[in-house]
Amino acid sequence: MIKPSLGGSTRSIYLGLACLSLSLHLLLAFFCLSVLQTACVLPTSSPASTPTRTNSQHSQSISHSSSSSPSSAASSSRKLPTIPRSEEHHPLSANTSSDATGTRKKRIGAGKGQRVKSLSKLEELFKHPLYNLPRPQLQGDDWLLRLKTNEHGSDGESEEEEREDAVLDESQWHSASGQEGYDKAAWTSKAETHPPWLRFHLGISRWELYDRKDPIVAQLTHYLATQRVLGAVQKTGGTQLKLLMSFPNHGQALLKPMKQSRDAETDVNLFYFSDFERHNAEIAAFHLDRLLGFNRIPPVVGRLINVTSEVREITSDKKLARTFFTSPAGNVCFYGVCEYYCSSEHPVCGRPHELEVSLAAMLPDLSLAPRRSWRSPWRRSYSRNKLAQWQKDPAYCDTVKQKPPYSEGTRLVDLIDMAVLDFLMSNMDRHHYETFEKFGNETFLLHLDNGRAFGRHSQDEPSILVPLQQCCRIRRTTLLRLRLLSLPAFRLSDVMRESLLSDPLAAVAPVLSEPHLSALDRRLAAVLQVVEACEQHHDDVIYDDWEG
Repeated sequence: MIKPSLGGSTRSIYLGLACLSLSLHLLLAFFCLSVLQTACVLPTSSPASTPTRTNSQHSQSISHSSSSSPSSAASSSRKLPTIPRSEEHHPLSANTSSDATGTRKKRIGAGKGQRVKSLSKLEELFKHPLYNLPRPQLQGDDWLLRLKTNEHGSDGESEEEEREDAVLDESQWHSASGQEGYDKAAWTSKAETHPPWLRFHLGISRWELYDRKDPIVAQLTHYLATQRVLGAVQKTGGTQLKLLMSFPNHGQALLKPMKQSRDAETDVNLFYFSDFERHNAEIAAFHLDRLLGFNRIPPVVGRLINVTSEVREITSDKKLARTFFTSPAGNVCFYGVCEYYCSSEHPVCGRPHELEVSLAAMLPDLSLAPRRSWRSPWRRSYSRNKLAQWQKDPAYCDTVKQKPPYSEGTRLVDLIDMAVLDFLMSNMDRHHYETFEKFGNETFLLHLDNGRAFGRHSQDEPSILVPLQQCCRIRRTTLLRLRLLSLPAFRLSDVMRESLLSDPLAAVAPVLSEPHLSALDRRLAAVLQVVEACEQHHDDVIYDDWEG
């Protein structure tokens, strides 16, 4: 009887020892795994410690860097707000997740043998798959302008086709001398002989004004900020003072002067059509449009000019010249001729000669690239006591969608893209928009004239979002980028602040004050709330275009 008892006890002891051994092995495995993970994770630097880069360095880092932050790449695929179940398996969503994961793996692997420099939030944003989507193959007719060489032309080509297909014949791109201060031009069909403004014009396509990755954007902004001013005349049209500046390489830029401080808010009792135009609003609008992935605003840069030597002494505009005077404070001032605020009571003044301005790249001449102006369906009444039809009819969008060009194609979601941009920067002055005639209705909208944006930061204007609220339609890529910019890793105010640091005026003072930057985050959340409300009542909110 004793032997069976001893056998049972032995088996119990052996079983207990086996369980204990297995438990110890599992603990050891978990410990080793945690040590390995700790060794592989790279340290990240805070945005505040990231050195400020010049425009050219920033462009090179976007174009050539092959690494990206593991934390932000992972968070973009892990924390991006979900979309309806019908969209869960959309190719764009799948590619975004897999690309971000692949980038993270590369970064971790690189950390084993070498130290990888962490990227800033802005650089990480432009590395994200949503900002590197495949583009459609551009055909000959997808370019706004094409170089006309001897073999390209034909005797049977009509005058209209010649205008659309060419900028100038190569033989005409030679100036005989540097008369009137212009540089001697010897341009050929080779891009390296072209000045930055011409390369910008030749890069305009059916789908965007410029390719963000193209180094010409940084070259163009540098050119606008540094070129010697050869001439200055007042630009006709519009309601407020604008100057047309000429440069020795035959380029031009649109100047808007500083009329009020950056911290000044628009008076709440002032109507939107009576507001000042702000030079820093034009600069900030260009950067915001680029951050949203639109690329529909011509490059704009800030600059300090001498109103005496770079305007008064070189202008051939006699009407403009007659408006110059010296203020009681000893500052050189002028006011020009226009509908609003062109009087001695509202002058533009240097300190005493130095003046902050914005300079925007000019689009190709209308004789080469005609543009069509379209009245916005959601145009305001521009009346102190009348409302527009869309302000009285909640179903107004149903009427709009039945009329060309909004009844087909991307025109409606293009308009909603513009409404989102305007709401983020609080621009109520969008009465018309333009497109290039060559491309018909299959093209993007030009987001021009943004001087009345960023007037108030303390309050928002929900009526700007009415096109989105009434139509409940938004482009998929626009929505995904907005959601991405709402995440802490890519917070809109942070990347906007960093982007604006590349502007020359940032050395004088921030282009946008902190309250304006904070307002961007608040307004972005409001846009996403409108989309969420639409998704609760409609099944076709998301519009898939060629980007998706």
